[in-house]
Amino acid sequence: MAERLFEALPADAHEVAAADCTPSAPVLAVQNLSAGYNGKPVLQNVSFDVYAGQRVGIIGPNGAGKSTLFKALVGLLPHQGEISIQGAPCRQSHTMIGYVPQYEAIDWKFPVTVWDVVMMGRARQIGYVLLPRRRDREAVRQALERVGMWALRKRQIGELSGGQRRRVFIARALAQRANVLLLDEPFTGVDAQAEADIYEVLDVLRDEGIAVLLATHNLVQAATHFDRLLLMNGGRMLAFGDPQAVYTPQLLAETFGDRIALWRDGDGYVMVADKPCHDHDAHGDHHAPAHPQPVPEAVRE
Repeated sequence: MAERLFEALPADAHEVAAADCTPSAPVLAVQNLSAGYNGKPVLQNVSFDVYAGQRVGIIGPNGAGKSTLFKALVGLLPHQGEISIQGAPCRQSHTMIGYVPQYEAIDWKFPVTVWDVVMMGRARQIGYVLLPRRRDREAVRQALERVGMWALRKRQIGELSGGQRRRVFIARALAQRANVLLLDEPFTGVDAQAEADIYEVLDVLRDEGIAVLLATHNLVQAATHFDRLLLMNGGRMLAFGDPQAVYTPQLLAETFGDRIALWRDGDGYVMVADKPCHDHDAHGDHHAPAHPQPVPEAVRE
């Protein structure tokens, strides 16, 4: 089964201008960003602007460069190009971005409490030899309250559900007092209720003017829950703009190849995936099977 994504999608467009209500100065400006591993280029000349309160979905198949983009933005990889948060220079901007890595990259057996994990988000402000100050404890309290996890602050992190763990790591990023938040596939392995809870948190952050970049494999949710989409493949940015503009047959074919079929059905488009689109970057810690079995799957609400 497949359902319509939009009542009417416009013609092919690789970029859409920001909405008229968008502030004139971006909170995150990325220009000609390139990065790689061990001297091998992966990310190539990526440029885009994100404004306060915007939610941007990062879309692409295995090896597209989504995680590499996030790691370059927070300074975990050497890179070329410019990254600026609210006009700050590149080196300073790395410290002004909150980052929530992929779920599988975290050791959930490590003996720390929810409070401890969120306090780690204050490491740059505290330093390595000092104790947390009152303002650090207050930042942690506020972050936990914003994600609805204050009551579980003394719980060991491994005792939480998948959705609760995601919210704790969002709180850790918020404790940095960052204006830009990166979430690398936060919905992997969580149920529908946990997913809805995370979106409620993201709605609160939008109201507070915090910009969120989120890597996701759910194409329908990307169309309905995000202000902008960035399509990637092979380390290149193929499109950046409004979901209705970037979800076109040409751009989806460039992004996913034969994985996506898209055709017009009355006033809208029908989209069907004939192979799973959820996997990790080629240089991440986890990989999809070498020869995945095609699983017919309709992309639908």
